[in-house]
Amino acid sequence: MKQLVILSGKGGTGKTSLAATFAHLAQDERSPIPTVLVDADVDAANLELVLHPQILETHDFIGGSVAVIDAQRCQQCGVCQEICRFDAIQECSEGYLVDPIACDGCAACAFQCPDGAILMQPQIVGQWYHSESHYGHIFHANLHPAQENSGKLVTVVKQNARLMAMDTYSQLILVDGPPGIGCPVISTIAGANLVLVVTEPTSAGIHDMKRVLDLAYHFRLPALVCINKFDIYPAGFEHIVNYCDQHQIEVVGSIPFDETVTRAMIEGEPVTVYQPAAPASLAISRIWLEVFSRLHLELEA
Repeated sequence: MKQLVILSGKGGTGKTSLAATFAHLAQDERSPIPTVLVDADVDAANLELVLHPQILETHDFIGGSVAVIDAQRCQQCGVCQEICRFDAIQECSEGYLVDPIACDGCAACAFQCPDGAILMQPQIVGQWYHSESHYGHIFHANLHPAQENSGKLVTVVKQNARLMAMDTYSQLILVDGPPGIGCPVISTIAGANLVLVVTEPTSAGIHDMKRVLDLAYHFRLPALVCINKFDIYPAGFEHIVNYCDQHQIEVVGSIPFDETVTRAMIEGEPVTVYQPAAPASLAISRIWLEVFSRLHLELEA
C-alpha cells in the first residue's frame, strides 16, 4: 500500500477540500482504488463535514495523567507545592489541591511526596473513530479543548487505518494532515510515501509552504506542490514557481479560484461531485492523475 499525505503549512489553503475530492476520484467507477481515509487534524477535524461518514466504532483516547492528592494520606508538609514548577498545587483550607488544567503530568510531586499521598490519574482527553463513508473507511478523532498529546492521537489513528488497509487489501491510505510543522504533522508524515503540499499565492501561504517543504526534506520524503487559487495574485504564483524550480521541487498543478468550490462546501460535497465540469474540478482531476502516477499504483482493469 502507499501513503499519500496532504499538508498545507497553514490553515485555509483548501487542503481538506482537495483530500475529499481525491477520495472521490480514487473511487472512479472505471478503475476504483481501494482506499482508507485518515483525518489527521485531530485538533479541528473537518473532513467528516464533507464525506458525512457513519460512525462504526468509538474509542476513548488516554492522553496523559494528572496528579491527584489523597486527603486522608496527605500530612500537609508542602513538599509537593515546593517541587511543582507549574504552580499547579495550591494550599487551601482543606489542605492541598491540584489544578488539573495547570498540571503538566510530570509526576515530580508524586515521586517527592514522603507519604505517597499523590497518585497520577489517567485522563480521557479525546476520542477516535472508525467510520464508513461513500468513499471507503475513514479514521478520524476529536481531541477535547485545551488538551495535548495530539501527536500521539494522530499515531493511534494512523496505526488503526494501516491495519484496516492491510485487512482490506487497500492500495492507498489518503491522509488529510494538520496545518503547521509541529508534533502532529511529524506524526502524520511518518511512513508516508509522498507528501503533497497545498499552498496559495499569499505571503503567509508561501512562508508556511517553505517550512513544510523543509520538514519533508529533513525526513527525506518526496514532496510535490499544488497551488490553489493561483490566479488571485500572479506575483505570488510566480514566486512559488521560481522557488520550487530553484529547489528542484515539482509543481504538480494549479487550481483557479472558483466559487463552485465554496458552493460545494456549503452542500457538503466534493467539488467533483457537485459540479464535475467546473474549472476547479477539472484542474483537481488533472492533479490527481499526476499524483497518482507518482505513487506508482496499479489500476485494476
